[in-house]
Amino acid sequence: MQEILKLVDKYISKKHAEKKWEAGKDWVQYAGPYFTSAEYTAAVKTLLGEWLVLGAEAIKFERKFPKLFGKQYGILTNSGSSANLLMMLALTSKRGNGFLKGTKVITPIAGFPTTINPILQVGFVPIFVDIELNTLNLDLDQVEEACIKHPDAKIITFAHVLGNPPNMNRLMEIVEKYNLILLEDCCDALGSTYKGQMLGSYGKMASCSFYPAHHITMGEGGFVAMNDQNTERIVRSFREWGRGCYCVGKQNLLENGTCDCRFNNWLPALPNEIFDHKYVYEEIGYNLKPIELQA
Repeated sequence: MQEILKLVDKYISKKHAEKKWEAGKDWVQYAGPYFTSAEYTAAVKTLLGEWLVLGAEAIKFERKFPKLFGKQYGILTNSGSSANLLMMLALTSKRGNGFLKGTKVITPIAGFPTTINPILQVGFVPIFVDIELNTLNLDLDQVEEACIKHPDAKIITFAHVLGNPPNMNRLMEIVEKYNLILLEDCCDALGSTYKGQMLGSYGKMASCSFYPAHHITMGEGGFVAMNDQNTERIVRSFREWGRGCYCVGKQNLLENGTCDCRFNNWLPALPNEIFDHKYVYEEIGYNLKPIELQA
């Protein structure tokens, strides 16, 4: 294997060294993937290891990446769009907020569809506010007006446009005053700050995209970051078919899982029967995982 990895490193290094650009003829690439030999050799090593689904590399990534949003926990997904869907889905869980269909969500009317789509996909109702033409961010005067007109609104979600936030001091005053839950779409905002504080650290959850046009890329991919472990387990469950068990990766192969209680009396209707929690499903979930190669 080491010989193969050395040859990959040599090939990629040579390829980059020979790359030329001719003014007036070649495109100016203002965005897109740039992989060094480190990425290529890591990808080949993963393939040669023959573990295809999420495993050790994904777990390592999930533990490291949330710090970039000022969060403690995180879940890797197959796209930023899926990350936004998972954030909204998590608020429907009976293990969390338990919001019902019809719950009102304040959101800007102009933006990317996958900020708005999850509101409709889970059966919530969007309360639209306009944007400021000079910033393209949500108009905070209209946000406050919407809170007054719709005192039953529970959630606010928006994207930091091109990494530029609105006035976060005022926004958080509104969030606290009207008891809203903030979901931050940070697909454009990885590494951005507001007065020294990381974007993504303000809300209950933050999403990120790893599409090639964004700051780092997996080709496709996304992330949900959060601060409390219960929310992390809910999001992980929705990502994996609604599975009740939160054991991850190869550690699932441990005799009793990482939670040390996979085999237990999980079903209230059958209190004397033991079931593997990995095959108990507590949510109506999806399969929104990327593969280990991407991690």
